[in-house]
Amino acid sequence: MLPYFKTFCKLVRISIYIISVIREFINNFIYMLMATKIVRLYSCRDEELPTICDLAAFSFTRDLADFTTYSPKFKNGYLDSFITSSANAKDVIEPKSETLERTASTARLYSALDSLIDPIKRIIGYLHLAHEKLNISANEFGLSQLRDSITARDPEGAVKNLHVVNSNIRKYKDALMEQGLTETLMELCISASAIIGKEKNTQYAILTNRKGIVQNNLTLFNDLYKHLLEILATGKILYRAKDPVKLQEYTFNQLKKQVRLISKPVSKKNTGVNKKDDAAK
Repeated sequence: MLPYFKTFCKLVRISIYIISVIREFINNFIYMLMATKIVRLYSCRDEELPTICDLAAFSFTRDLADFTTYSPKFKNGYLDSFITSSANAKDVIEPKSETLERTASTARLYSALDSLIDPIKRIIGYLHLAHEKLNISANEFGLSQLRDSITARDPEGAVKNLHVVNSNIRKYKDALMEQGLTETLMELCISASAIIGKEKNTQYAILTNRKGIVQNNLTLFNDLYKHLLEILATGKILYRAKDPVKLQEYTFNQLKKQVRLISKPVSKKNTGVNKKDDAAK
């Protein structure tokens, strides 16, 4: 009887071991499934996809009769479904609360940039008045680069170049104050630097949070892209031979170029200081 009992116990231990191995395998498999990263199917920025879809929806709406004649698949709410999916993706990219926050932050950022336009002109004037003593140009002082950053609405460049300008103000403070530079103007440059840096970080935080939200909703974006490709492919079939203008409207790369063209940030072309002034001064 004892040998049978030992054999039984051995089988139980083996069974327990096998069960533990199977459980570990199942847990690892589930973890791998959960950890699998969803890949973006589209070759554009996340925020561009809904806008590209809006452009395609405009053309699709206009040509709906051709599409429905070609295939009944494009009937029965196909267009409404596409527009709704695009709107949902847009809400993910720019939640209303974040949009308001970013708009306010951008307004503060641009206000801080614009507040530097007059000080730049004044400091350039002080440099010319102190020319015999300092012999430093606006470019060497960092003012030309700062002005270019303001024109381009480039906060990163503005922070960098304003740091150079503020360092030079401290370095040549005495000579410039002899010509009229005030503590108020110096404080304005310092406070503008702090505001621009703060708002730049605020917008970075908003963008980072938005990217995380998009990543968590990547399936929605991929499905929208598949929907878009179906419309574009059909549009090419319908218009490749008979309408080259419409064909462009159903070409993804062309739509992407158009979106990037209309979404370029507007720069201030006139900051009140002409580059030719540097040479004249």
